[in-house]
Amino acid sequence: MAEKTALIIGAGPAGLTAAYELLENTSVRPIVLEATSEIGGIARTVDYKGNRIDIGGHRFFSKSDRVMDWWLRFLPLQRLEDGQADLALSYRGARRDLAAPGEGPDPDETDLVMLVRNRLSRIFFLRRFFDYPISLNLNTMANLGPVRLARIGASLARIRLAPIRPERSLEDFLINRFGRELYLTFFKDYTEKVWGVPCDRISPEWGAQRIKGLSLTRAVWHAARRLVRRDGSIAQKSVETSLIDRFLYPKFGPGQLWEHVAGQIRQRGGEIRMGQTVERLFTDGRRITAVGVRDAAGQEGRVTADWFLSSMPVQDLVRGLDAGVPAEVREVAEGLMYRDFITVGLLLRGLRVVAGGRSGPSGPPGLIPDNWIYIQERDVRVGRLQVFNNWSPYMVADPRTCWLGLEYFCQIGDDLWSLSDGPFADFAADELAKIGIIDRRDVLDAVVIRQPKTYPAYFGSYDRFDVVRRFLDGFENLFLIGRNGMHRYNNQDHSILTAMAAVENIRDGRGRKDNIWDVNVEQEYHEERDGRKS
Repeated sequence: MAEKTALIIGAGPAGLTAAYELLENTSVRPIVLEATSEIGGIARTVDYKGNRIDIGGHRFFSKSDRVMDWWLRFLPLQRLEDGQADLALSYRGARRDLAAPGEGPDPDETDLVMLVRNRLSRIFFLRRFFDYPISLNLNTMANLGPVRLARIGASLARIRLAPIRPERSLEDFLINRFGRELYLTFFKDYTEKVWGVPCDRISPEWGAQRIKGLSLTRAVWHAARRLVRRDGSIAQKSVETSLIDRFLYPKFGPGQLWEHVAGQIRQRGGEIRMGQTVERLFTDGRRITAVGVRDAAGQEGRVTADWFLSSMPVQDLVRGLDAGVPAEVREVAEGLMYRDFITVGLLLRGLRVVAGGRSGPSGPPGLIPDNWIYIQERDVRVGRLQVFNNWSPYMVADPRTCWLGLEYFCQIGDDLWSLSDGPFADFAADELAKIGIIDRRDVLDAVVIRQPKTYPAYFGSYDRFDVVRRFLDGFENLFLIGRNGMHRYNNQDHSILTAMAAVENIRDGRGRKDNIWDVNVEQEYHEERDGRKS
């Protein structure tokens, strides 16, 4: 019998998970085609002179036991000491890996290790720090002042009495949960900075995907509970994803895990072909038969397979189909929109801002404990700030320096995207100096990294996406997986779960694709199947 093969488009989290799961659970041999020269997609780690950059920031946290176990299969949990017993994980794989304090690898001695990290994200607004997610604690109330607080309270009371129904936009979604005044203060400007369009033009489904269970009431309740009893496990299954206190993280960033997974795939007989751009998909009725590829040297080729799993952008996938695409499907696919992304890595002697948010004299790095800082200030265009020292101290070549990532949301061809790297790095440093976070004289080095199609957008023709989904699901041997593959703002663990579901379908000969699309944000990920955990 001829060997069966599955062709996987994209070597990001979804594609690599699919390849590994095929080798683990089927006799199907995977062939992964990756257009770039790098493993991991947007979950890769960029190494710049020994300073590592995590594109967009990837917390390794999931409410799915299966995903947590899967990560720890490749990178075991770091050694914890007696005083860290409250960090024990409540996952099956973690219990196997960490039977007692003192066991597990020491990250100072071993590279293949998963760290336990405390999580802190805050908002920088009015040149001060606010909790993220926003909650009305004493710090927030002092920063806002009595007049703004009174307006926030009144607007929240009004929306509780008369919520917006139906919710037709992201604006409606946010106002219903936080009130109009708090929405205008903390959400509107930042969200429009991210997406480049007004909130009333964005589908409320984005909110359902990203912050479904979060509201001001929930955030305040979580803060109050923490004063009495803290959930010390990584599981945190009773906690909304936006409110988690700690997470796992590879020693050298997310790309380290995916590069290790890729090595395991190759060792077990799978193929990963780099620099292979899929340009065509050939069909026979309702089956895909082959793909046409172009390599980095411009040479064209054709690869056949029995199954096809795609994490490439849906728009490009539809464009590549050889024939038989209805006009409405092409119209909707062409109307799908994406948001692009630029990270500026900035190496500094230290930060000027201190923990409370007010500027002080320059000092050593580590003055602020944040992983992420959401820059809400209206007079700068930077959207988010990462402090890589706090993601993992091993991400920084010289621990005496501070290694930041400034995140800009943009569109290919706009003024930000078109700015050359040197002027862009200067522009980014000037913005941080303007709002008092750094002293411009402390900048040691910088690098600019561009990432196209980072965020599938919930506007454009998105409200008609079901037209495209139904058509593509009709190809019995084609499975859409991952963030861009499904035009869905998946977290990393969601992308992994879509790949696992697709492999189960191949293994079981299942024709329907609903289990893949059922993987969603802020749910238990539909693990309960047939009365048991999958």
